[in-house]
Amino acid sequence: MVATGYPEGPQAETARLGASAPVVRLGVVPLADGLVRRLSGTWRLLLRELGAFGAVGALSLVLDLALFQYLYATAGTGAVTAKLIATVVSMTVAYLGHRYWSFSRRTRTGLRREYPLFVAINGLTLLLGLGIIAFVRHPLGYENALVLQAANVFSIAVGTVIRWLAYRRWVFTASPAAPADRAWPAAVPAEEASGH
Repeated sequence: MVATGYPEGPQAETARLGASAPVVRLGVVPLADGLVRRLSGTWRLLLRELGAFGAVGALSLVLDLALFQYLYATAGTGAVTAKLIATVVSMTVAYLGHRYWSFSRRTRTGLRREYPLFVAINGLTLLLGLGIIAFVRHPLGYENALVLQAANVFSIAVGTVIRWLAYRRWVFTASPAAPADRAWPAAVPAEEASGH
């Protein structure tokens, strides 16, 4: 603090410039505060969704890997069939987790709209996963469970990125924000900005 003899705060500029010169601020502080609050809320929601998506995905991944390994290596099911069964089971668990936890704060547009889209997106990523497993198994000729599991993990990783983007965009849509939440503060006089 510098001892200038002038008061501090919003009245300081008026005192230095003289009482006749009104000070108009461009709303920088309220704008910055509002922006920080909005971004903070947006990031918090994004991190919450991403964390829940990751947790549901991790559970589904473990289920997919364990079921695939059991069906292929222990039960003697073919690699492509094992992948199909493991994906359908883990997809159903994932839908329930995402609908009721990961994206629970987003608009619910109805099961009849969401579930077919969810199944279609997962169907496309399932076909991608099946294609990767089939390519590694048949044209490349690998039968080793570890190699096929590595291909399975790769297909799951690619599918996860596609699903995250697609779920947020088409299945679990964002809630429309109120117009007041979107408005930027206009220029305000210093007296209003300071609350006096």
